[in-house]
Amino acid sequence: MPKSSFCWSGRDQMAPGHPFPYNESVVESWRYQTLKVLVVEDDEKTASFLIRNLHEEGFDVDEAADGKKGLSLALTKSYDVAIVDIMLPKLDGLSLIEELRRKGVHTPVIILSAKRSVDDRVRGLQKGSDDYLTKPFAFSELLARLQALIRRATGTAEPTRLTAGDLTMDLLRREVFRNNKKIDLQPREFDLLKYLMQNAGKIMSKTLILERIWGYGFDPQTNVVDVLVCRLRNKVDKDSETKIIHTVRGVGYVLKVS
Repeated sequence: MPKSSFCWSGRDQMAPGHPFPYNESVVESWRYQTLKVLVVEDDEKTASFLIRNLHEEGFDVDEAADGKKGLSLALTKSYDVAIVDIMLPKLDGLSLIEELRRKGVHTPVIILSAKRSVDDRVRGLQKGSDDYLTKPFAFSELLARLQALIRRATGTAEPTRLTAGDLTMDLLRREVFRNNKKIDLQPREFDLLKYLMQNAGKIMSKTLILERIWGYGFDPQTNVVDVLVCRLRNKVDKDSETKIIHTVRGVGYVLKVS
């Protein structure tokens, strides 16, 4: 697995000597923003569900609707993990995985399949997959398994907490505390705060926030970002003398601590 997959680049890059403090959890969480995932799934509904949710978690996703295209992508591009269905047109998933391993490609692979028998799971593992998840599945379980595969392949510990000054976020319990006082957040408020904390000190434009929180690939010219930031700021900064969510007029928003 190439080390470059963990490099900070593009919009997620923090300049060296950054003026705002952050801890290792923030750094590790940022690294997950650049991970590349290959999804090989011929069912359009399942593929759409996977791609949408993976994008929301910060992954960079490539898609293939048949085994031959999936194999071609996996052989010509570097991925941190692949999700492969078994029943695929042109080339089945097991043959795809077997060919990858024969070619010396060691990308971690998790199989998705409606086949539930022990023999099917064993056969998938014997062909070279690293994990096996049966359909239907909960995305939270798939995400946990993907992260486990990535940690195993890279020796990286999974971040469970983000910290910015006296603000802390528990990613497992989805709880937020400011100066040891719990703050109750709605799902999108939590996701926005998580995004700002992961990018602490960096100005995030409204367009980037729309793309990350709502999945928009364009700016629909609405004020939903401003409204959400206002709600979040009222909860996070309301009872604190030090404000950490700041507006950069004409550009976007930034979370920073002195």
